[in-house]
Amino acid sequence: MSKTQSASPRAGGVAAAMGALILAVLLAALDQTIVSTALPRIAQDLNGFDDIAWVSAAYLLASTAVTPLWGKLGDMFGRKRLYLTSTGIFLAASVACGLAQNLPELIGARVLQGVGGGGMIVLTFALVGDIVAPSERGRYQGMFGSVYGIASIVGPLLGGIFTDQLSWRWAFLINLPVGIVALVLAARALPAATRGAKARIDYAGATVLAAIATGLVLVTSFGERWGWGSPAIVGLIAATLALAALLVPVERRAAAPVLPPAMLGSRTVVFSSLIGFFANAAMFAVLVYLPTYLQIVHGVSATLSGIHMLPLVAGLVVSQSLAGRWAAHVDRLRLILLGGLAANLTGLLLLGTIGGGTGTLVLSGYFLITGIGIGMVPMVVLTTVQNSVPAADLGAASAVVTFARSIGAAFGVAVFGSLLNSGFAERTRALPTVGGFDAARPDTVGHLPAALRDTALDAFAHATATGYLWIAPSLAVGIVLALFLKPSREKEGPDGSAGDIPDSAAQETVTA
Repeated sequence: MSKTQSASPRAGGVAAAMGALILAVLLAALDQTIVSTALPRIAQDLNGFDDIAWVSAAYLLASTAVTPLWGKLGDMFGRKRLYLTSTGIFLAASVACGLAQNLPELIGARVLQGVGGGGMIVLTFALVGDIVAPSERGRYQGMFGSVYGIASIVGPLLGGIFTDQLSWRWAFLINLPVGIVALVLAARALPAATRGAKARIDYAGATVLAAIATGLVLVTSFGERWGWGSPAIVGLIAATLALAALLVPVERRAAAPVLPPAMLGSRTVVFSSLIGFFANAAMFAVLVYLPTYLQIVHGVSATLSGIHMLPLVAGLVVSQSLAGRWAAHVDRLRLILLGGLAANLTGLLLLGTIGGGTGTLVLSGYFLITGIGIGMVPMVVLTTVQNSVPAADLGAASAVVTFARSIGAAFGVAVFGSLLNSGFAERTRALPTVGGFDAARPDTVGHLPAALRDTALDAFAHATATGYLWIAPSLAVGIVLALFLKPSREKEGPDGSAGDIPDSAAQETVTA
């Protein structure tokens, strides 16, 4: 195998490259959230109410399944060309989504869009490792974490505006002008790369990983809908566990494994990925369901719920920025993780006390603390992993963390949704089904008579609070794992750049 090298851009080039990467991550992150508020109109226009859940699941499934493969291919063939390819796929699929005439066409286009979006995200994180020195990675990675938080709030708002004022198709077509700008900037600013000797692709490992991702996403996305004890879900869980057991021997036999066995055996990589999984599970349980709580219990609009969430976003953005700067000191990495996980845990415990009458000021304080905790963890986890592996494995290492975080997000949304719905149904079982109220659907609370509505709203608030109390222990597990982490720093050159990525290199010689 030949050594991976890449050119390091000048200061101005770094700014342009980061601008392109941030735009691309914003697009990929928005496409996980912008569609949510448009789904009812899509189902109506395309006559597909029964299968509408696949519009979201298809993107998540595809983006998660291809993440490890994109990371490894970037290590092998040069990250710039793979990044441009994945962005092109994403934009072409966005157009196909916007022009879809029926639900099967839209779902197929969403699969293709997820393939491109998964590559954009993981290759962005790996490219940061190429462009900047190890001591600066945390600061830049923090920018991308803030983008996720902003996308989670802005996405549903934009989806609602496009659906109400224009058409749901603009939720997809808006990607084209922004994506073209990102593509042009990336083509000009990212370090050049050339292909080295012919590399062998680990088709077996990629297939097993994709199958594992497919099983996990299907279980988390449809477990409640199909029934957690149904033959389909039980069968998927059994098959996924069997494939997971098969992964290590398959990768040990591969000449160029998608996930190098040494990486799978690294305590830093494994523990950091698990921390990312638990942190993202908690993060998405908060970002997805707090707006629902605000809209149902406090009766605010979708737009106003986003405004109420601003303290959380502010805490997230500020803590991401500060954590990225502090991460330049390797001895602080574990301390930052512990502090972030502790703040996030505290936030969830506070959210576990909310009720129907909790005031706006109190909620804002809870949201701020939770946002601070959420922001301090994800990119520090990624920086810890990137600093523990050689430059030649940056793509694969970034993919492992991204994969774990994606599954964690799906897991958190699925588990919390199940806890919320079952808790609400249990607390409203005695209420009469009048005026269209259905205990299995919290959004029908408004159909109850005024005398009963407060009881239902209080039940929903308590079900939400209980859900956060059930999610909180996962962060306690993350704290224990962080205690056993031993962060290291990749060797740096005399100019502060990565030691094995010379500044003078004009091209990237890829792994053979």
